[in-house]
Amino acid sequence: MSSIPQNLSTPLTIATCGCGSRARTYSKIARTLGDRYSIVAGADPIPERLEAMREISGNDDFLAFSSADEMLEHDRLADVMIIGTQDQYHFEPAKKALEKGYHLLLEKPAAQTKEEVLELAQLAKKYDRKILLCFVLRYTPFYSKVHEVIRSGQLGDIISIHACEGVEAWHQTHSFVRGHWGKSADSTPMIIAKCSHDTDYLAWLMSSRCTSVSSFGRLSHFREENAPEGATDRCTSGCPHAAPQGGTCMYDAHHYLDKNKRWLDMVFPHPTKRSDEEVLEWLKVSPWGRCAWKCDNDVVDHQVVNMDFENGATASLTMTAFDVGRSIEIFGTKGSLRGGHALKESTDIDMSIRDHATGETENILLDDKAEDNYKGHGGGDFGLVNAMESIFRDEGPESSLIENSIEGILIGFAAEESRLNNGRVVEINR
Repeated sequence: MSSIPQNLSTPLTIATCGCGSRARTYSKIARTLGDRYSIVAGADPIPERLEAMREISGNDDFLAFSSADEMLEHDRLADVMIIGTQDQYHFEPAKKALEKGYHLLLEKPAAQTKEEVLELAQLAKKYDRKILLCFVLRYTPFYSKVHEVIRSGQLGDIISIHACEGVEAWHQTHSFVRGHWGKSADSTPMIIAKCSHDTDYLAWLMSSRCTSVSSFGRLSHFREENAPEGATDRCTSGCPHAAPQGGTCMYDAHHYLDKNKRWLDMVFPHPTKRSDEEVLEWLKVSPWGRCAWKCDNDVVDHQVVNMDFENGATASLTMTAFDVGRSIEIFGTKGSLRGGHALKESTDIDMSIRDHATGETENILLDDKAEDNYKGHGGGDFGLVNAMESIFRDEGPESSLIENSIEGILIGFAAEESRLNNGRVVEINR
């Protein structure tokens, strides 16, 4: 048994490893929850991000470190460490933080390989620590309600589920073409980096082990041969399709100055302070100023995943860059459920449940007023942080602790293995 002290502080104290967009988001939410949380330390190599985190903390005694290694040289500074670094930097700081005695709020994906994820789960058990994975969809009003409906038996036995995630074309180019997740080797495969949310909630809703997976997908559109004629390597290099030249390219990086300005919060060196002139100069040299068809990206822009479960049910997931929002269809022996973005957009209904016996349909409209008006990830960001304290104090309900979230991660890695082998069926061995 670990000799690490089990008592937690009041308020629960937080240190952040990485002060990027996700860590700042969770920290901002924590600060809205009265005196339940206190942000005491942070580490990031970019001084402007550390400055932003210090401001968010509201803590005069906030401890700032220029690297994770520097922070983790010290004895445990807080009850919980948020690991909000890039994918390839999750495993080592998470491992060291567990050894130091921290509980973890670990951004997804937990690590770059299945083996590393399983090792973190084993280390959490060894040191009697908790790892709460940021599978925020479990904490949204929508998926919580879907889970409740399934567990109530209203749909009967679940026979199959189909889910779809439309990444949205600008999001695809920002994150998975120009951005941090454009190359698998430098991060994780698309199905892990983006859709581990989806494989997680599918396994959660199914409440059964997945036995085998097959998958197809590829990079079809964001390739150099598809670039418009005359396109330059950078949008800022006089490209005829860019706005300053009268062009109408939907992926023109100049849109970071107008309709897509909010995306700068995640990548511009200073999270909050910038002028248009500074952004233009930055676009001339940063990855986010490149032509969307002339990057070094290799992750897919569409993929399908088929899953076979131990209970006899099946599921399928479609990921595409060329739609927006998540939708789901669930087919049970007593009823079927349809819901998500597509239904909401066309009818203003969140989900519709059809009873097979009567033919009657029940329409459900959820209250979308997220606490403190914070609606990130459909309210899931708020829901996760709101639940975190009770989970770490052993007072919380079922959650995305790593031991409860392994299934979706295994599905994701199996899907990529299958895709790379021409759709060969991959059996999941635990």
